[in-house]
Amino acid sequence: MNSSKAVKPTPAFLDFLIRKKVLGILLLVALAGLALVRLGTALIANPTLFLQQVINGLQLGFVYALIALGYTMVYGIVRLINFAHGDVFMVGAFMSYLAIARIQLHLWPSKVFPGINTGLAIGIGSITVVLLAMAVCALMAFTIERVAYKPLRNAPRISALITAIGVSFFLEYFGALNFVFTPNFITYKRPFDVTTWVLNNNGIQTLVSGEGVPENSVIFSNIFVLIVAASIFLLVTLNYIVTRTKIGKAMRAVAYDKPTARLMGINVDAIISTTFAIGAALAGAAGMLYAIAFPQVFFWMGIIPGLKAFVAAVLGGIGSIPGALVGALIMGQAEVLSAAYISTPMRDAIAFSILIIVLLVRPTGIFGEATREKA
Repeated sequence: MNSSKAVKPTPAFLDFLIRKKVLGILLLVALAGLALVRLGTALIANPTLFLQQVINGLQLGFVYALIALGYTMVYGIVRLINFAHGDVFMVGAFMSYLAIARIQLHLWPSKVFPGINTGLAIGIGSITVVLLAMAVCALMAFTIERVAYKPLRNAPRISALITAIGVSFFLEYFGALNFVFTPNFITYKRPFDVTTWVLNNNGIQTLVSGEGVPENSVIFSNIFVLIVAASIFLLVTLNYIVTRTKIGKAMRAVAYDKPTARLMGINVDAIISTTFAIGAALAGAAGMLYAIAFPQVFFWMGIIPGLKAFVAAVLGGIGSIPGALVGALIMGQAEVLSAAYISTPMRDAIAFSILIIVLLVRPTGIFGEATREKA
């Protein structure tokens, strides 16, 4: 007689809950309910402080959006999570720092055209610096793709993923060398002076340096305006490139079906390299904007923003440009509000918990679509 006990099957009700993702949905609803109660209480207790945190979250979210676009574009084309993308963001911040602090590139309009308006000169000089950072990052990403990723195009995905992690470590610790960026924390020199405004019942007023902030006032600066305006401009430009230009149409064709795109005369390798370059250029701009907002640069500054931007891309639907923007704005609000109303260390825990919940409930993200098998 066989004494071994038969393995009991999973109860039908529990199996139903697992298959329908009910447990994940219940967890999401419970956490969302707790968050709404906490935020509602905070809003009622101090609406001004709550609005201030929302503004701070928008500032951070738009920076994350520029980084997340690189992840979502590369994944949409080659199905690769480019974990070196956060370090490209770091290189962009350092290149803008070197351009400002070492060669004073932001001052060239005043030197070439002495009679030019000061504000216009600073604006043109700052745009020149960000263009330099974008160009350097684009060239670097183009080179990395050709050297490290292209030979692995037909290899298993795990090979390219491990290579991306290796490239990330190389950029970080190469940048830490004394003759490159050094391992020190460096104070970032902004290319312009910071102007702060207060918003209250009396309207918008300029805050004079040394004066206290009036009660029931929300403060914001020209840095916030710059980040929002620059991010929206770059997002609109990218959307135009992807939807209205030949390169954008080729990118969409390659993302959908590479062999067929080749048969139609599209240079697939060139399009993939171009996609890496465009994503890196946006990361370079994000690096400068982030450094302006939080004026300190160091060789591993790209790790956490890069990972959070990756979570934002997954949340919005990796492969979707609008999804990257929406996911990044949600991430920015989640991080800032968590730090303000729960605790500062919890902001990272909550940010990465969002990734787990999204993968449990909707792995394709908010705007993502299920993968379709091609005939």
